[in-house]
Amino acid sequence: MSYQVFARKYRPRTFKDVLGQDHVVRTLCNAIEQKRLAHAYLFVGPRGTGKTSTARIFAKALNCSGGPKVDFDPDEEVCREIAEGRNLDVQEIDGASNRGIDNIRDLRDYVQFAPSSGSYRIVYIDEVHMLTKESFNALLKTLEEPPPHVMFIFATTEPHKILPTILSRCQRFDLRPIPTDIIANHLVNIAANEGVTLTQSAAFAIATVAEGGMRDAQSMLDQLVSFCGNHIDEQNVNDIFGVTGRETVARALVYILDRRLPDLLHLVHELAEAGRDMGQLLAELMGAVRELLITKVAPQEASGGIPEQWRETLSTLLERTPVDKIIRLMEVLSRAEEQMRHSSNKRLYLEMGLIQAVHSLAEANISDIVRALNGAPLPDTPIATVTLPAVSMPQVQQAAPAAAPAPMPAPAPVAPAPQPEPQPEPSPVREDVTMPPGLEQLDDPPPLFDVPADTPQEPVATARPVTPEDWDAMLAAACEASPISGSMVGPTMFMQDDEGLLYIAIHPEDVNTRDALLSENIISALNEQAQARCGRSITLRIVTDAAVAAPTPVEILPPPKFEEIAPAPKPVQKEAPKQPAEPEKKAATPSLKPTEEEFYQDPLIEQALKTFHATLIKN
Repeated sequence: MSYQVFARKYRPRTFKDVLGQDHVVRTLCNAIEQKRLAHAYLFVGPRGTGKTSTARIFAKALNCSGGPKVDFDPDEEVCREIAEGRNLDVQEIDGASNRGIDNIRDLRDYVQFAPSSGSYRIVYIDEVHMLTKESFNALLKTLEEPPPHVMFIFATTEPHKILPTILSRCQRFDLRPIPTDIIANHLVNIAANEGVTLTQSAAFAIATVAEGGMRDAQSMLDQLVSFCGNHIDEQNVNDIFGVTGRETVARALVYILDRRLPDLLHLVHELAEAGRDMGQLLAELMGAVRELLITKVAPQEASGGIPEQWRETLSTLLERTPVDKIIRLMEVLSRAEEQMRHSSNKRLYLEMGLIQAVHSLAEANISDIVRALNGAPLPDTPIATVTLPAVSMPQVQQAAPAAAPAPMPAPAPVAPAPQPEPQPEPSPVREDVTMPPGLEQLDDPPPLFDVPADTPQEPVATARPVTPEDWDAMLAAACEASPISGSMVGPTMFMQDDEGLLYIAIHPEDVNTRDALLSENIISALNEQAQARCGRSITLRIVTDAAVAAPTPVEILPPPKFEEIAPAPKPVQKEAPKQPAEPEKKAATPSLKPTEEEFYQDPLIEQALKTFHATLIKN
């Protein structure tokens, strides 16, 4: 006898052999025992999940000797004929090859005859969604009222392509992807029957790549036996099919959660050089992250796909990683997967996605604020700040006499009266909580910028923290010193002075205030005021808070129009007008539009010129 591949040799023969489809098997067995048989069945499911095998087993149960019955003998003649496709009462049709209306007409003639030996004349159409619309319509009447000895069984992977009129006439059974552990255990049994040593990890790797398809897994095992011989381990599976082992995936996950970006990129480089599929690697990483998320929120539902030697390390990292961070990690990886689908350079987008994933774990969000207020430690995240240029005290002394153009000259740096124990004024933010660096920022452009700074000046001995009153006074003086930039400053809220790191909150939509506070003039003025008032350099940190008052919209009035002072010359008329009184009335009507002099003396124009230090040039 010629060689048979595993997918055909180990095809299910009875209902007990069907794996992972208990809901379908139980329903069909109950229908046979209770004699509640329908005239049309539709099996729906992915490839390799047992649609054709279940249809053949159902046909055997209907046409076996003494049938219909569930516990039939698969070795009797009629059952062997059905399994081999040579029984006259069971006709299997490929819907992709016999999709025309002529084939359906022949089928209608076929079902009119009584069965030759069995109880039913069964018509099985595989990939039924490939039939044309005309073929479906020609089958409708026969399908709705078939002869009592006829039964239709349809199978498809795309039920949405079948006409609703066909679906409504069938009992539908959805075959699900077979679980990974069931496929792995079945592969181990097949290998044992064939005298092949298959490790459990290798069987699990094959089942993972098969993605719920038993036929795919059996074909892969057949290929591995041809390549490896009588011993198959996980490394053989990785080499043949380009998949990544569970240990490697777990190691990559540890690098991500531990924020070891160089080690992670080095691992990706090694896998790429070994010929691993980058898309498959990302898919396995996402599966591992999903397993971590399930373990975090519902440990009893975890499938245990993480290797034993990595569970303790991952558990330690998982304890310090909040759920929202894991969800954010999954979102970043999902976006990278979407970008990889439409790109030929998959490694580039994988590396970018992994870099973003590591940085997403280092970002602070509103959940971190809540945890910080509850006393939990914040993640050790490097922050980007805006450093105000430090101005030394001698520079302030030299600039004070020459500050005539400024509205308010900087005060002389006189040391305040010594205090035995200077106490900082109370702050609206708890002193035992450090404000995190990752509050929600304005979207476009980002509110944090690196501003070139001079060498910072060491604070004097009498340096003290900045208070809310100091901030109000400093901001008012800075706005008065720079009227143009100061006119754009809206409402602000003093949050905290954390050893010179000044947290100032603005409204999320107040872009003008953010830009004004980051301007060079305001930065210099604020720094001078901080040196003069508190004797220290400060670092400005701008955050957003919806509690801050929204900026008041400024209504811009259009400029008034005016007419020329000199009236236009009247045209010379040869004949007297029919209504001479009308032009005289129009000339006598006073004009409501302002003259040129009135426009230049308008209070709004004068206020604008004063605010912006502008000069109006007359044409």
